[in-house]
Amino acid sequence: MKAVLQATLTFLMLVICVSAYSGENVALGGRATQSSILTGDTAKEGFLSDAINAIDGNQDPEFVHGSCSHTAYQQNPWWRVDLLKPYKMYSISITNRNVIPERLNGAEILIGNSLSNYGNNNARCAYISGIAAGATQTFHCHGMVGRYVNIIIRGRQECLTLCEVQVFAQPE
Repeated sequence: MKAVLQATLTFLMLVICVSAYSGENVALGGRATQSSILTGDTAKEGFLSDAINAIDGNQDPEFVHGSCSHTAYQQNPWWRVDLLKPYKMYSISITNRNVIPERLNGAEILIGNSLSNYGNNNARCAYISGIAAGATQTFHCHGMVGRYVNIIIRGRQECLTLCEVQVFAQPE
């Protein structure tokens, strides 16, 4: 009985350790791009909306602090990070802005090695039903492999704003 209990505890510890491992945030060394960049009054006021803001290591959800990406209002807006080589993805954490958080509702997280349709034809890791204002939510990708991580809002006119995207992965 004692041996069975010890074996069970050893197995549970192994499962906890393996499932807790998520790799490092490889997005920090990537190259980001997006379908468009917000322009107009906000840009004139100095609030940059470049794609790279979403992988700067700053999870500040306040857009006006300059740490969020932001596309123009458009049909099917998308954002992409090129990780420069394929990785085995464990999880992706996204920080939503603290104003108009519902804009991210319905977005998809895609992973793959193709740039067909700007990478928006790659396999889906997760569907974002909603992330609370200023919150960070983690989506599990269960070892999907790819070089590119895309986030797209399909089928509607919208702005895509991401305050941080963290990609926890290991080299393939």
